Amino acid sequence: MDPPEVRTESQLELKGALMRKWIFFTAGVVGIFLIQPGVAQNSNSGPKPNQLAADKPVVQLDQLDPAFDALISPDATLQTVKGGFGFTEGITWVQKRGKSGYVLFSDMWTNQIYKLTPDGQLSLYLDHSGYTGFDIFRVGMASPGQAPNERKWYQIGSNGLALDRQGRLLIATNTGGSIDRIEKNGKRTVLADRYEGNRIIGSNDIIVKKDGAIYFTGGAGDLRAVFMIKDGKVSAAVKDMPAVNGLAFSPDEKYLYVNASVRNYVRRYEVQLDDTVTNGQMFYDMQDDKAPGITDGMKVDTMGNVWETAPGPTIVVISPAGKHLGTIRLPEICANLSFGDTDSKALYIAGRTTIYKIRVKTPGIRYSF
Repeated sequence: MDPPEVRTESQLELKGALMRKWIFFTAGVVGIFLIQPGVAQNSNSGPKPNQLAADKPVVQLDQLDPAFDALISPDATLQTVKGGFGFTEGITWVQKRGKSGYVLFSDMWTNQIYKLTPDGQLSLYLDHSGYTGFDIFRVGMASPGQAPNERKWYQIGSNGLALDRQGRLLIATNTGGSIDRIEKNGKRTVLADRYEGNRIIGSNDIIVKKDGAIYFTGGAGDLRAVFMIKDGKVSAAVKDMPAVNGLAFSPDEKYLYVNASVRNYVRRYEVQLDDTVTNGQMFYDMQDDKAPGITDGMKVDTMGNVWETAPGPTIVVISPAGKHLGTIRLPEICANLSFGDTDSKALYIAGRTTIYKIRVKTPGIRYSF
């Protein structure tokens, strides 16, 4: 059974307001605003709407290449599922056999994981999803896009989310310094919090192989790497990239894709039978460090195409051969994405403040539980 949901949407709004009041008090801020989760930024902060995304979000780069048309309609529209958040991350579709599914996602501002149904019904899934201490002013980093005189909302919440092969939620707690698992009874288990004696810091994305091996990006000491949890032990799987962030497997799990955050490129590694990875090669270089946004979350469809968050802000679709097939333009910076709906043909997108969705033709890779 699912971990207990602790709030209705109306209770969630009240709780989020009270939480913000407490944050402002501990930070020594005189002005207190009782508002809904995630709308603390003023009208002059954060990403500005991209009108092109609203007019025509889907862009085919080569009109002579039908490959992109087979993946998404050129007339597909970008829909808003729910807005008003602080900084969303880690969006993951949960599909129960014989039941309607939903997405789970982190809000790094409010330190919570939310549950959101396709029709926009919101509820709180887990509180204190990332940092669980009390001295929050000592941790985290101020959210980007804020002016020097603005009140700072520190990103102390969880980041990446994934499901293991038993359908249990895995959490990259980010500032929490661990990889956690939520058991069927709601109990929280720490799977990893150290590597070679060093505390794990900044855990970001997380994925699970079919055999149960867990991979996540993060740091430990002076090392930034892709780590693997297997048989209760933590090892470093990829150590030759300077700024690891998003992770994804090819459909046959023969390849591991790793992107390089602000460096805006993706490398591909060969996955061995013992789950180690070797022979990293450049897969795709975006060569764009001026547009807003970075390479962050990514997912793979059943045909092996990589759907990658990118500067612009956009989502770029890359063929298994490393060819850029087309682009989805977005109204705001996107941190992560997930294929969802019962047919796995909806792409749910975690914008900075809003959850969007767009229908596609080729389903994404997903497991049902």
